[in-house]
Amino acid sequence: MSKKTILTINPGSTSTKIAVYQSNDLAFLKNIKHASEDIDQFEHIPDQYEYRKNIIIRELDEARIDIKSIQIIVARGGLIKPIPSGVYEVNDRMKEDLRTGILGQHASNLGGLIADEIAKLTGAKAYIADPVVVDELQDVARITGHPNFKRVSVFHALNQKSIARMHALATGKKYEDMNLIVVHLGGGISVGAHKKGRVIDVNQALDGEGPFSPERSGTLPAGDLVRMCFSGQYTQKEILKMITGKGGFVAYLGTNNAYDVEQRVNGGDEQAALIQEAMAYQVAKEIGAMAVVLDCTVDAILITGGIAYNKWFVNYIKQKVQHIAAVGIYPGEDEMRALALNGLMVLEGEIQPLVYI
Repeated sequence: MSKKTILTINPGSTSTKIAVYQSNDLAFLKNIKHASEDIDQFEHIPDQYEYRKNIIIRELDEARIDIKSIQIIVARGGLIKPIPSGVYEVNDRMKEDLRTGILGQHASNLGGLIADEIAKLTGAKAYIADPVVVDELQDVARITGHPNFKRVSVFHALNQKSIARMHALATGKKYEDMNLIVVHLGGGISVGAHKKGRVIDVNQALDGEGPFSPERSGTLPAGDLVRMCFSGQYTQKEILKMITGKGGFVAYLGTNNAYDVEQRVNGGDEQAALIQEAMAYQVAKEIGAMAVVLDCTVDAILITGGIAYNKWFVNYIKQKVQHIAAVGIYPGEDEMRALALNGLMVLEGEIQPLVYI
């Protein structure tokens, strides 16, 4: 059987990751770092489109990869409208929503736009897979307690879904037949309740819900937050930055590097030890909440993301939650492989692409 050539694209705030796969085999991987002065010259994220696209094409050319050989391009999805999980072909409606930032501007919005343009050069088709706005919440999970507010689904859908399917395959089961709690531990932390292939509840991991993380504050006391907003001491921008970007480890310990915090703890830093424990405590508490969502019928708890390499952190959580279900550890996050696997399933007819409307 001939190999299928797949290009994956994952734009981040200061880097763009690209990879080429020959079916399941990684043939090329590059993490392109962008200097701050290069990024800062663009006032808005969509303005970076040509700059990043040209760099990708140059890198592929320098690696002697014939872009005409690419059969499918799969990019990380951005902040589009809430959609069910799956693979979506990039269309005009999606491109418009990515450009305007219908739910906000983020570097991941560039993925679908760049994939579409390169696809035009290659004759391939462009897709996105499981963007952060995947929304499969059950109706009761959307209620907050006041009609002016609504819970929304923003989480690490690509990695959570990929790990869940990987675990199901390893255990000889189907993801769609299992109840799983999947925990992504990274710069943001999300804990999802996966019921028979759908994430029916998950904390909004972007800007203010659930456990705090290396750079996000998680759930804060609402009354205190309101009073701070009207104190006159902070701008709206500063408050939002406290919630996302300068919260969590950054606020308490001055760093967003979880490994540095781990080393400080190992070196006897008592404050770092307390804050690290508090984060693990909050993650375990969120897992307990998601167990209730699944009626305490859970096949496995899966822990993934970069912080899953921290054995103390993972063991702390395991001791708290192992009575709920067996705990599986999948350190790191291989979003590029997850994107490629989605593309391969499309090429081999295992899944049908969905239409963004």
